[in-house]
Amino acid sequence: MATAERKVGCLLGDGFEDSEFRVPNDRLTAQGFKVEIIGAEKGQHIEGKKCESTAAERSIDDARPEDYIALLVPGGASPDHLRADPRFVEFVKGFDKLGRPMALICHGPQLLMTAGLVKGRTLTAWTTVQADLKLAGAIVKDEPVVRDRNWVTSRKPADLELFSDALLKMLS
Repeated sequence: MATAERKVGCLLGDGFEDSEFRVPNDRLTAQGFKVEIIGAEKGQHIEGKKCESTAAERSIDDARPEDYIALLVPGGASPDHLRADPRFVEFVKGFDKLGRPMALICHGPQLLMTAGLVKGRTLTAWTTVQADLKLAGAIVKDEPVVRDRNWVTSRKPADLELFSDALLKMLS
């Protein structure tokens, strides 16, 4: 079993992009990290866009940013659902204050935007989210992986290997 020092939180809601959860999760697990699924309620059944499904191991009410060395936010519709819940927005704000690695792909940066964290920061996201980020004051690059201090962001499933590599590098 992984120690608390090697625990990565994963914010997840219905409609997540299956591969954007599975690939980084598997890569992290293979390197000895424990990925803990944080959902609205502990035990909540969470459905991906395609065939992936999982259950929340921890409720957002019981999750504390300081319990994790990094945060993973897969894309799909999940981040849009999560950002409507102020508990997830506050969690992201609290996590960012710690300066620990945050890895967000596709629509994941929507949570950063809702938390008011993107102004002046450099990142990437899914094409349609890029325009929203620019309007919120972010510096947006249309590149497979963008790293800005404690953030690593990517655009889409095709970027997953590079995204996972960048996250693991931040954790090494």
